[in-house]
Amino acid sequence: MKDKLTIVKVGGKIVEDAESLSNLLNDFSQLSGYKVLVHGGGRSATRIATRLGIETKMINGRRITDEDMLQVVTMVYGGLVNKNVVAKLQGLGLNAIGLTGADMDVIRSDKRPVREIDYGFAGDVKSVNGEILAMLIKKNIIPVMAPLTHDGMGHMLNTNADTIAAEIAKSLAKYFDVTLTYCFDRKGVLRDENDENSVINLIDPVIYKKLKEDGVVCGGMLPKMDNAFSAINAGVSQVIITSSEDLSGKYATVIKNK
Repeated sequence: MKDKLTIVKVGGKIVEDAESLSNLLNDFSQLSGYKVLVHGGGRSATRIATRLGIETKMINGRRITDEDMLQVVTMVYGGLVNKNVVAKLQGLGLNAIGLTGADMDVIRSDKRPVREIDYGFAGDVKSVNGEILAMLIKKNIIPVMAPLTHDGMGHMLNTNADTIAAEIAKSLAKYFDVTLTYCFDRKGVLRDENDENSVINLIDPVIYKKLKEDGVVCGGMLPKMDNAFSAINAGVSQVIITSSEDLSGKYATVIKNK
């Protein structure tokens, strides 16, 4: 029987607000079993870039990472945000280590090819070293993953945190009974976006197909759901989509194969 592991992905909106972060980490510390935390930090990167006189360019909600912006996100994601989270976990008595994909060669990516849009130094995950992460986790060390990877040739790459969480979950499914939890600003996947209480409690592949056909799941939720089913198909036990106030997933959307 595999040990339980919960991977929590939390957005920058939560980790950049002191009160929200404190509440989240308190709840995170109460989760049973082994744990991993994956975080964002986009608003902080934008704020620091502005102070440095570096323009932030976004297309379809995605950051264009040129050389100057790459320096900013490396400093902010891998330094400011990541180490603040690690320090607060240590303050709660949890032994944590802050990592980018470059540390211990944990996550390698390919630089995204230029098609219609040149995203610059953006990375698409190629491989995750689940073995070394499992070694840390089994020593009761909590990896805190920044949304940065590397290409194995000396270059850092800005990488989507949802994708990092899903790829880490896949790599660890052979070692643990993995639950992947995505925290965002809703209680779960909503049947009616104007009704916070219309959470769809369970989604399987058949239900998901119908929700897409009906236009209930659309826009920015589609890549999150696709990441979720990709993880499920690779051996992750379940994916929970919830708010930061409900890490246990009691009132959330649970995604399973059947």
